[in-house]
Amino acid sequence: MWSMDETEILQEELEHYKQEKERVRKILGQVGGKTSKKKDRAINIIFLTLIVFLFSFDFIREIYDFSLFGITSFFSIEIAILLVSIKIIWMIRRQQRVDHFQFWVLNSIEFQINLISKRIRELEDRLGTTTSNYTPS
Repeated sequence: MWSMDETEILQEELEHYKQEKERVRKILGQVGGKTSKKKDRAINIIFLTLIVFLFSFDFIREIYDFSLFGITSFFSIEIAILLVSIKIIWMIRRQQRVDHFQFWVLNSIEFQINLISKRIRELEDRLGTTTSNYTPS
């Protein structure tokens, strides 16, 4: 069924595919994939803890009507809003990195498709036949 040469070629292609898959995984991890999941969770927990603490502190301070170092009653709410704003800016920045990477990948795919299409057209011209009417945009 399969000759030894065809099997070896298929095994080499499979190994090349596995290496390429690992390379893409590493790149995705750098952009914001699996490798930064623990870091993201820790940052989210820190932000959430600070915001809950600030809101709770301000609420308790209003209930027991005490002042701390002359800080106004809405100071902790203002700090919490600042933290939420920082978190939103951080999330937008991360999304921009992912979007840039996706654009780069799609651009690379389009470039490769155009190269393949050009090669097919050249081969068709050499053979004098037309097998496809597909032209990439």
